[in-house]
Amino acid sequence: MAAENGHAAKETLAIRRADGESRTLAASLPRLVLEARRVAANVIHGLHGRRRAGSGENFWQYRRFVSGEPSQNVDWRRSARDDHLYVRELEWEASHTVWIWPDRSPSMAFASKTARESKLERTLIVAFALAELLVAGGERVGIPGLMAPTASRSVIDKMAQAMLHDDADRLSLPPSFVPAALAEIIVLSDFWSPISEIRMTLAGLSGSGAHGTMVQVVDPAEESFPYSGRVEFVEPEGFGVITAGRAESWAQDYTARLALHRDQIRAETNKLDWLFTTHATDRSAAELLLFLHAGMQVSKSGARTTTIKAGPAA
Repeated sequence: MAAENGHAAKETLAIRRADGESRTLAASLPRLVLEARRVAANVIHGLHGRRRAGSGENFWQYRRFVSGEPSQNVDWRRSARDDHLYVRELEWEASHTVWIWPDRSPSMAFASKTARESKLERTLIVAFALAELLVAGGERVGIPGLMAPTASRSVIDKMAQAMLHDDADRLSLPPSFVPAALAEIIVLSDFWSPISEIRMTLAGLSGSGAHGTMVQVVDPAEESFPYSGRVEFVEPEGFGVITAGRAESWAQDYTARLALHRDQIRAETNKLDWLFTTHATDRSAAELLLFLHAGMQVSKSGARTTTIKAGPAA
């Protein structure tokens, strides 16, 4: 009976925690959406999406007529307003699907005093802003297991509503699914999951030939380990509490294990020709947004690279 009571108590606690997280998210989403739109508006200035000239139905631009081209290519109405001949170019439909996975697990709620916002808030801001930027450039955006791909101009609202009505467990890594070969996948997480789970996720996502980027979103305190004296470290996902009598004595081992974990992730992404970077929440969200957009531009051109950086220890 005691065991049964204990199990029931844990279930009740889990339900209350999930309800509390949902209420917190609902309260903060309007602010995060506004911030995402501000960041996207700043970044989108000067960017022209990923449209290319070619076969399609949408007008893209006029260009000068080149000697030797068929005369039927000339747009005579436009040419009549100038001393030159012009050709009406159409847009090549380069639209494909970009899957964005924002980690909303309990560990993402952490925020130290030096952070601009929590890891969860930064992740959602970047996810929303990136979706808006991509849709403006003609792409379709979806969330694995949560929202079907859409090219709607109200993509941020659709993402926010999908999250608000999601009553499933908050997973750290994307659920198992098979993206199309031309799809792009962006995973925003703190990646504190075991390397075996990360390796399995990568293998599943890349199995069809899709490309992707893994972004480790961390708090500045998780980078520098600024703790000293007696400190209790609480694992937010149910793995208990660890007490350090002299926390400063743990710093060297912590730094080494962090570096090893990142090296292991980087080794896995390199095998698949994926990108990997880290992003600390005391840095600009726009910085990460520009990095992701540039990385996908490189992907479209067929040349991948891991030299672009978006924060310390990238």
